[in-house]
Amino acid sequence: MFVKRDERGWIIDASLDAQAGYHEQLADDHPELLDWGRQQAALASLQRLRDSDQDLVRVIEDLVDVLLQRGVIRITDLPEAAVAKLDRRSQARARLSELANLIDQDEGGPLI
Repeated sequence: MFVKRDERGWIIDASLDAQAGYHEQLADDHPELLDWGRQQAALASLQRLRDSDQDLVRVIEDLVDVLLQRGVIRITDLPEAAVAKLDRRSQARARLSELANLIDQDEGGPLI
């Protein structure tokens, strides 16, 4: 495996093929390469978790909306900070929807 290192000497990328900047070749079972692979796997898992957090935020917003509409909770039951955040997101989505409608009218197709 060919590796690329940063200025500190740490592996920052690996390739099966020799490429510009990949000056060193290590065995696939080299401890340093194995550690780098574990770090990359952990970073990928963390990114998937972050991505799912964004999806979950929308689910929670929708859940709060349903609970409010059905009268299960009142907006006054929520902390002021939560209400403010929900309001900001709702306003941002409304603005985005308005922009999408304008673009849709101009280009003849949906944006979202």
